[in-house]
Amino acid sequence: MSSVAIIGSQWGDEGKGKIVDWLSSRADVVVRFQGGHNAGHTLVIDGKEYKLSLLPSGIVRPGKLSIIGNGVVINPTALLKEIKNVQAKGVEISPENLLVAENANLILPVHEELDEAMEIARGGTPIGTTKRGIGPCYEDKVARRGIRVCDLRYPDLLREKLEAMMRHHNILLKGFGMKEIDPGVMFDDLMAIAPEVLRYAGVAWLKLDAAKTEGKKILFEGAQGTMLDIDHGTYPFVTSSNTVAAQASAGTGMGVNAIKYVLGITKAYTTRVGTGPFPTELTDETGEFLGRQGREFGTVTGRKRRCGWFDSVMVRQAVKLSGMHGIALTKLDVLDGLDEIKICVAYELDGKTIDYYPSSQSDQARVKPIYETVEGWKESTYGARSWGGLPAQAVKYVRHIEELIEAPVSMLSTSPERDDTILVRDPFQG
Repeated sequence: MSSVAIIGSQWGDEGKGKIVDWLSSRADVVVRFQGGHNAGHTLVIDGKEYKLSLLPSGIVRPGKLSIIGNGVVINPTALLKEIKNVQAKGVEISPENLLVAENANLILPVHEELDEAMEIARGGTPIGTTKRGIGPCYEDKVARRGIRVCDLRYPDLLREKLEAMMRHHNILLKGFGMKEIDPGVMFDDLMAIAPEVLRYAGVAWLKLDAAKTEGKKILFEGAQGTMLDIDHGTYPFVTSSNTVAAQASAGTGMGVNAIKYVLGITKAYTTRVGTGPFPTELTDETGEFLGRQGREFGTVTGRKRRCGWFDSVMVRQAVKLSGMHGIALTKLDVLDGLDEIKICVAYELDGKTIDYYPSSQSDQARVKPIYETVEGWKESTYGARSWGGLPAQAVKYVRHIEELIEAPVSMLSTSPERDDTILVRDPFQG
């Protein structure tokens, strides 16, 4: 096996940071393929904490090549700031170990302004965007008026494209009662940072193809989760990109046959940030317990996460949508001490039992979870590194989840520490 794709199987925040770090230490190349600086991974290495939003997790490890693929939308100012922050912690970052796809689209100040304006305009039914310009940037990309990294090389073309873009966006800004933006100011600002950004720019797909030919291990690092996918998630309460495994190909320029193993990162319960449907949400003391024990606050937004029971219907759907070969089950230790644990095994919709998550926004809001109750455990699972270190009931819980989602547990995480992991099957070994 020469490549592994990491995919969140729920609504994001599944604990990908630790697993990605564990796998990136074994990879030669780590590549981001979708999203922007609205996602975040927290890594702790040798006592140092790194909060990454755009940079692939491999950047903190010597000898690894990190690539930001064409499927990512990049705020150039945020990227340069993140590079400086990580460098300040002693990490070397140069064109030798960081490559930015020249055909990736750039997030500009107008995108952030529009993002916030549109969220405010939604009134009592916000989508829950991070207001970082991700959605409007993807809109411009699809509308073919976006600015790409390679455009920074050609000032005359860049100025022309900015003027065309702002003829459209200034009408929107005016409609929202906001001040129009001078494309000349944006041009000057971009030109000021263009040399630094272009230092890292290159042909990402070609570099990845060469790595594949050389038999190097490639880790495709996903952000967010399957249920936030623009096509397959809880639309419209989703992100603006595809988050399923197929995007690892489209977002990097590698053929689909390059991805040999798909690992779904899966939390032992369920969380969600922001608005949108959440069938197994708990608003009682148990929900508070899960949030408190799991320290459920967003890495990027700091927002408190909503918590609920494990939803096997949703995870099974994610397994099938991405063709997951196995899952990495995280935060099992958060369930320690509960007398009983519930698992959603099906939904009830208008009096009928269904075994999938429906596409309709109306149906998603009406589905009710059908639970199965299993016995909890009082012993601690924290820090366990073997099956023998787990309580019998915890092992039964994990095995039952495997049956329900129709996928094996390849890795089991029992604490935030990277070595507190039970490895069943190394994804790089197949």
